[in-house]
Amino acid sequence: MSVLSLFDLRGEKAIVTGGGQGIGKAIALALAEAGADVAIGQRRLAIAEEAAQEIRNLGREALAVKVDVRKSDEVEKLVKTVKEKFGKIDIMVNNAGTSIHTPTEDMTEEEWDEVVDINMKGVFFGMKFAGREMLQQKKGSIINVSSACGYITTRPQPQIAYNASKGGVNMMTKSAAVEWAQKGVRVNAIAPGYIYTPLLEPDLGPGKIGETWLYMTPMARLGENWELKGVALFLASKASTYVTGSIILVDGGYTSW
Repeated sequence: MSVLSLFDLRGEKAIVTGGGQGIGKAIALALAEAGADVAIGQRRLAIAEEAAQEIRNLGREALAVKVDVRKSDEVEKLVKTVKEKFGKIDIMVNNAGTSIHTPTEDMTEEEWDEVVDINMKGVFFGMKFAGREMLQQKKGSIINVSSACGYITTRPQPQIAYNASKGGVNMMTKSAAVEWAQKGVRVNAIAPGYIYTPLLEPDLGPGKIGETWLYMTPMARLGENWELKGVALFLASKASTYVTGSIILVDGGYTSW
């Protein structure tokens, strides 16, 4: 088997939650560029449809599905819909996530629930329902999007719920990977550091918190969304068939201090 053929995803079917923008969109496009048909799950359907059209423009099948990953029935419906459309599910990317920067002593229960429900419960539901399908077919790759914040505390912004939720994603990844290791289903995670999105613009520039992010990153720059494409393709493809329970950091060295 040639090296390039290991990364060939032709005939594979994928779901990416939060795949309409940012990191999720970059991963969805990477899978499609390698040959997979991709379903985009997103709370805002219009954003999902825009990404789906870009995938169709690559010559792949695409599906846009409205989903709130905090709700078990909606994630179950997402998986069922994609299974009916594509016939199977080979790759599940649990990417949808959020963060709130509130000091611990001021964080409300509603804020805590918002972050933890999306970042942890949403990942759990995605693993649960996609995992069921993969276990039946004895084949599948689940990729959870965690964060460098699952390993170390961030500065200067306070984000206890986000950090805790991403640490939880890491342990859910390892737990499910062990449960399913001999059943054909692999579970891994990608842990990005600071990745540029337009939403970060207000925090960048002299005297703003982005200065600390750059100082704390050995490469002294933010990552780009496309820099996550390679690791996502690796984990989704035959190139990583002996890899499970791993969390791969893509953080410019942020956690190396």
